[in-house]
Order: sequence, then C-alpha cells, then structure tokens
Amino acid sequence: MPGLQILQRRRQVPAHLVDAFRGLPVANISDCMARMTAGGPRLRPMHKGGPLAGPALTVKCRPGDNLMIHKALTLARPGDVIVVDAGGDLTNALFGEIMVATAVKIGVAGVVLNGAVRDSEEIGRGDFPLYAAGVTHRGPYKDGPGEINVPIAIDGMVIQPGDLIVGDADGLLCVPFDDAEQLLAATHKKMEAEKKMLADIAAGRLDTSWIDATLKRIGCDPEPV
Repeated sequence: MPGLQILQRRRQVPAHLVDAFRGLPVANISDCMARMTAGGPRLRPMHKGGPLAGPALTVKCRPGDNLMIHKALTLARPGDVIVVDAGGDLTNALFGEIMVATAVKIGVAGVVLNGAVRDSEEIGRGDFPLYAAGVTHRGPYKDGPGEINVPIAIDGMVIQPGDLIVGDADGLLCVPFDDAEQLLAATHKKMEAEKKMLADIAAGRLDTSWIDATLKRIGCDPEPV
C-alpha cells in the first residue's frame, strides 16, 4: 500500500553513462538543465571529497526513522546511489559510521540523505560520498513506515528510481533517465565554451560587450554619469 511498500526498480542509467558523467562539474550540468533543478543548498558533502555518480535507489522515510534505509542497504547493488527523502528533518540522525561501513562493503557508490547524519568526524575523514542536510548525535527510530523505489522529491528536485545522481563540492543534481545522453553532449559543449573563455581571459581578449548590451536592454545607461 502507498506509504508502506517496497518496489522493484524497472530501469536505470547504464554503466557507460555513469562513467561518462563521473567527475564532470555539476555546475556545468546544471547550466545545461536551464539552472532549474537542484538538490537544495542544505545538502552538503559530509565526506572528505570526491565526486558522486550512480543510478538512484530511492527511499522515502518518515522523519526520524531509518527502517527502510536499512532495507535499502540489503537491496542495493554495487554502484547504486541510495537517495533518501526524509523530509529534511534534522531531529534524528538516520545514517552513521556503521551504515557507511555496510554501504562500502556492498559497493554502494554513495548516499544522499535529506536528513541528518551522526559520526560526522569519522565520515568526514573518509572518501565515501555522503551528502546530508545536517548533523545530530540523536539516533533514529526503526518502526517505519516508508517506501523503496518510488518517485521522491528533495527541495523540488524530482528523482525517479534509476535516474542518474551526480554530486561534487558544489552540491547534487538528478539527471533524468531519458535526458542523460543529450545532457552529456551538452555538458561537454559547455565545458569547451568555458575553456575558450578562460583562454580569452588569459590572452586579454574576453568579449564583455554583452554587459553593456544587457544594461541598455533593461533601460540602464551603461556609461557612468
């Protein structure tokens, strides 16, 4: 029944696309998605550093309860990213050092948690990709309800099971399954354009005419008076 169900993931981004996106700047991917999607500024990397990429295994939890996260760890395949909508509540930690060790042993690519973690010092010394909204020492309940492999949303970013999750120091982004190929090509084009801009800056030939053109368009005289 809705609110208490475990479903199978019917599709997921293929491994070659995961590999192709891994390490690409999330900011550039975001620009190619019209800057309309984000996982929210509260979701920050808790680990020492390193990119995140993998297909989403989605979990929807009651705030303060991590029963379905534990179940998701038993279902996860190597390379999966466990993405948890816990309502953004920071009252109870839903993930900690022991669960990180379990995820690493399974081969999980990372965890995204719209909620809190604990054992933050230990997590911060490691390179297992873990993004969360905050930290608290208070532990979770394990009573349910919850759902696995259902559509979830974090701060307006909708994640379907099997969508591509990418992350770096700037934050997180969900690349929809159907758009991954197109966005990969667009991101590489964006990166080439930025590479040219940096070269133009170094050579002293960056075109800034667009600034005055924009000011004129919005009714501002670009010349100081």
